Amino acid sequence: MCGIVGAISQRSVVPILLEGLKRLEYRGYDSAGVAVLNDDSNLERVRTVGKVIVLEQAIERTKLAGATGIAHTRWATHGVPNEENAHPQTSHERFAVVCNGIIENHESLRQKLEGLGYEFASQTDTEVIAHLIHHYCEEQGDFLAATQTTVRELEGAYAIAVLSHDEPERIIAARKGCPLVVGIGSGEHFLASDVLALAPVTREVIYLDDGDIVDLKRTACNVYAVNGQAVERSVHVSETKADAVDRGRYRNFTQKEIFEQPQAVAETLEGRIGNKRILEQAFGVEAAAIFDKVEAVQIIACGTSYHAGLVARYWLETLAGLPCAVEIASEFRYRKHAVRPNTLVVTISQSGETRDTLEALQYARSLGFGHSLAICNVPESSLARDSELVLLTRAGPEIGVASTKAFTTQLSSLLLLVIALARRHALTVDQEAALVAELEQLPGRIKGVLELNDTIKDLAARFVNKHHALFLGRGIQFPIALEGALKLKEISYIHAEAYAAGELKHGPLALVDANMPVVAVAPNDELLEKLKSNLQEVRARGGELLVFSEAATGVNSDEATTIVHLPAMGEFTAPILYVVPLQLLAYHVAIVKGTDVDQPRNLAKSVTVE
Repeated sequence: MCGIVGAISQRSVVPILLEGLKRLEYRGYDSAGVAVLNDDSNLERVRTVGKVIVLEQAIERTKLAGATGIAHTRWATHGVPNEENAHPQTSHERFAVVCNGIIENHESLRQKLEGLGYEFASQTDTEVIAHLIHHYCEEQGDFLAATQTTVRELEGAYAIAVLSHDEPERIIAARKGCPLVVGIGSGEHFLASDVLALAPVTREVIYLDDGDIVDLKRTACNVYAVNGQAVERSVHVSETKADAVDRGRYRNFTQKEIFEQPQAVAETLEGRIGNKRILEQAFGVEAAAIFDKVEAVQIIACGTSYHAGLVARYWLETLAGLPCAVEIASEFRYRKHAVRPNTLVVTISQSGETRDTLEALQYARSLGFGHSLAICNVPESSLARDSELVLLTRAGPEIGVASTKAFTTQLSSLLLLVIALARRHALTVDQEAALVAELEQLPGRIKGVLELNDTIKDLAARFVNKHHALFLGRGIQFPIALEGALKLKEISYIHAEAYAAGELKHGPLALVDANMPVVAVAPNDELLEKLKSNLQEVRARGGELLVFSEAATGVNSDEATTIVHLPAMGEFTAPILYVVPLQLLAYHVAIVKGTDVDQPRNLAKSVTVE
């Protein structure tokens, strides 16, 4: 959600800024802009509505160039998407600011500034930052001090970068609750909200801590903590590759990431299982001691990650006998809780920067829930750094807004966690060996499911003229039905809902007719016969059924029912496999409908605000 790129060099940084913005497009945005200090130290700015390519074309027309600059992709919060509200925002053509996040007290700050004679050209909360810095620089005569004074007045979550007309070889930036990373070059420095944007220019990076302010010059990088004291932050070598955003032979990133799942899951499991056992050291040095104490598990997540948590609850209570609660992060952090001692708090996030999840973790910690473990795809993320234990999903960069390989690697990671906990309770050595064998076969089985691609592609045309769809599942497959419905609505814009199949007669059945396709997940498990009865209820109302099932289930096709047979699979890894055809279905429906599969409207990849 929103993206920041900054650079200070001896060369023109405009190409660097544009390439960085392109690498952040996956985060979701509706406008973009660049501000640079030109050879005469004058502030020049170009802003456009729409994609980065539109900004690039505008820059080519203006011949914009400068050795110090900042750039931004904006996802509208305060004010509609238009050029006036696009970033960078300025004050008196002297300061330019880009900002990710939300300034919660912007209205009171605006009133204060208007009382001081400042006039506003936008509806954004960001413009108050530019005017505040201008105001305090007039008072204090120091760019850094003015920025430090300004951020002390800001309430909310933000990452900002600031240029000053008076100091052309300097960028000052700050973060609170939103990620910001510094790139170290040779005689140049860079700044971004995601290390992916810096991959073409440097691998040496500094991850700023919450509350940090950084003063960047061409040959110097000074970091100050929230108390204003100078601090040292470690330089890391990023493993992100410059070609990480290359979609290769695939039509788009979403397709690429769906088909990367066998490799992504294999890499998630690599080095974490051996000799028919889970190697729990993969969770951290203190994992064994912490797991010994666990009496319950609290899972906190949002969106697709929340669905992964719902699956894990079935595994935990079935295999480990541990009580498990799963809650949406934005709900968890705003209610009172009955705290069970020795509860392991598990947070799940692809980016590790999801604002609600980070805040929920802090809240859980303040309540005394117990130890914390993060399941995350980004090793340098805030969530990974704030948690005692971390298991990285190793999915690699996921560019498509709709998570695919992030979900299956989260599930694989969660099953590793469940086994590690369950061996302390009900799980026998033989049962663990059987589960490990299932996991070892998982990448190959995912590859087998992906071979259904052409079959599912042919079925997608049935959904093109539909406006609604219903997904059904029972037991551990109910969260998979939820995930299937989410994928369809995210990228095809078809209204889709999921229900536990036993709930049909309690309301949803009223919606079923020939215009409401019903998608069912029907594994060969103990709930199959119950599910068959639910499917008969749909057939009796004239509903059109699409059922994903193993051949051995005995569910048969007829005029109103299409069965897609999946390969045989293990009981506990079945949810990971059954979500793959649902991803393919959503993908092909979206392609036929002609939507923007990678960047669906109104959505952002990394939700760093509430």
